[in-house]
Amino acid sequence: MSKRKKNIPLPQLSPNIFVVDTHCHLDMAAYDDCRLVVQESLAAGVKYILTVGIDLASSKAAVTLADEFPGVYCSVGIHPHHVVGVEESEYREIAALARHPKVKAYGEIGLDYARDYAPHDVQIKHFERQIALAKELSLPLIIHDREAHDDVMAILKAALPMPAGGVMHCYSGDMQLAEAAIDLGFLLSIPGVVTFSKAEMMHEVARNAPLSSLLIETDGPYLAPEPFRGKRNEPAYVLYTAAKVAELRGVSIDEVARQTSANAMRLFAIREASS
Repeated sequence: MSKRKKNIPLPQLSPNIFVVDTHCHLDMAAYDDCRLVVQESLAAGVKYILTVGIDLASSKAAVTLADEFPGVYCSVGIHPHHVVGVEESEYREIAALARHPKVKAYGEIGLDYARDYAPHDVQIKHFERQIALAKELSLPLIIHDREAHDDVMAILKAALPMPAGGVMHCYSGDMQLAEAAIDLGFLLSIPGVVTFSKAEMMHEVARNAPLSSLLIETDGPYLAPEPFRGKRNEPAYVLYTAAKVAELRGVSIDEVARQTSANAMRLFAIREASS
């Protein structure tokens, strides 16, 4: 049975309007009812979900899940927490996986100086290696940046041009950094944290960044929005993020859903099936 409390209604979209959860980890153990979670999310108006790889094993699992569910796409890559000891042979396997037609991005990759699970120099080495591989594969990047803004931006600038672009996942910077990322051709993905009352810096970005530069995501099973804070996050909850962004901008949830979905489909080259 789904772990969502059925007596708490989800925000509603108009007919034929949908949202895209651009970042979720459906392979994780928290989704022991993955099939039901996906079905309920699709029924709620989440037409597409991108399940994201964080190491070789989860990248393989992401491809398997994308094969199973028509509305699920995936990415492959190695998260900065998991780069210690990664060999070039693993990147060859990642590259082979990336040629699957439902792989739409490379990531999540980047730098994490908050947890320091890997030395900074090791993180940087593998970040640069994976950017190069993503460019070879012509895939957009999904960037993890936690307390490493300066180094992430410097590395991305040095890697230009990046024709496939990318997204700053779970965006946590200020408006100045947002503008710099947009100037590099990156989109900003707003997570459920935007629903938290004290997330003032994220509120500013969600309110003022061009809607054409925004995506929305859950990062499920983490970072559930209000009113589920502290519980398991699910792709359906991306509707709360859309609703909060709409509130901050003074527009309808349909407008946010329509534009962020178009942004996601363009970035990840997702084409709607002809009816």
